[in-house]
Amino acid sequence: MTIPNMITIMRFVLVPGVVLAMLQARWDWAFAGFLIAGISDGVDGFIARHFNQFSQLGAYLDPMADKLLLVSVFVVLGFIGELPLWLVITMVSRDALIVCAVVLSTVMAHPVEMKPLFVSKANTAIQIGLAAVVLGELALAIDLDPLRPMLILLSGVLTVASAAAYLVAWLRHMSGYGEGSTPGT
Repeated sequence: MTIPNMITIMRFVLVPGVVLAMLQARWDWAFAGFLIAGISDGVDGFIARHFNQFSQLGAYLDPMADKLLLVSVFVVLGFIGELPLWLVITMVSRDALIVCAVVLSTVMAHPVEMKPLFVSKANTAIQIGLAAVVLGELALAIDLDPLRPMLILLSGVLTVASAAAYLVAWLRHMSGYGEGSTPGT
């Protein structure tokens, strides 16, 4: 077990704590947990790159930990009315679409190589920024208007664009496969 993997596992453990803090309106703890998760994500990546501690397990665990935290935070913020439900539903639907596409292509013995697209990286960055802004506003009792509405709109646009880009890439990958022909013929 590498040090980056241990740090990533710690991020998995942080998720229930952040969610519980949010549900109890302990915004200071929720914001601190979210920041610790974000900083630890950067630290594990730094250690993996600079000390040659990459692992196949880490390549899977790291994005899973990030996604679990982000989806959990968005769902709770939507549930309590701090984020619009349309945005939460769009985000969760995009992620479900990607997971279903990966599972289906794997089941059909035509697995997809998962490579994050630029639009997806931009989307994730905006979503992290939005979550941090909302949690920060609640923890510090400040109003960062018009930043939150701008990030909500940008997050919505990028989520849809990312979903569309992944869907097009997946359809190209699966083109003709399972339609009575074999790939490459």
